[in-house]
Amino acid sequence: MKKRAWIVFFDESGVSPLPQVRRTCAPRGRTPTLRHRLNWKRAGMAAALGYHAADLERGPRLCFHLKPGGYDTTSLIEVSEHVKTFCAGESVVLVWDGLSARWSRSVRAWAAEQDWLTLERLPACAPELNPVELLWSAIKARELANLAGDHLADVADAAERGIHRICSNEQLPWSFLTHTGLTIHPEPPRN
Repeated sequence: MKKRAWIVFFDESGVSPLPQVRRTCAPRGRTPTLRHRLNWKRAGMAAALGYHAADLERGPRLCFHLKPGGYDTTSLIEVSEHVKTFCAGESVVLVWDGLSARWSRSVRAWAAEQDWLTLERLPACAPELNPVELLWSAIKARELANLAGDHLADVADAAERGIHRICSNEQLPWSFLTHTGLTIHPEPPRN
């Protein structure tokens, strides 16, 4: 792996106006109800959470992208270009899971042409190794919990509020990174 590179974890998730039902409290004897319109529209959220392997003083960085519908090969390449800009053109090791769109021929061909990018694959069935999964969990447990929006824009606004909340607290992104059990801070060499 490149020593002077950004280590960036990537994942995407979907949201819709259908509420993310979570536990809540209500007065005794009054079961809470969620009323919503049945709406199958969906938005895709993508996030890249990373740190600089050689300079931890830069702190973690979080890049977020939201779009109507889902992500396909073309939109994954587009979002990856945003990661390049976000990391100021420095070398990036992009770590993501084995979703077929991420390892399609066109994505691999595009990545082979990028001198700033190295792709790494997470092991199958190991979402606990991707800190972005914790980001999704934090947003869905707070900003999107029990939200019965009438429009997809309501849900998108709530997701963006969640991203702003997480970005405003530098400890949260670090906690997502360290919760995976990966060694983030390199140990000093032993003499």
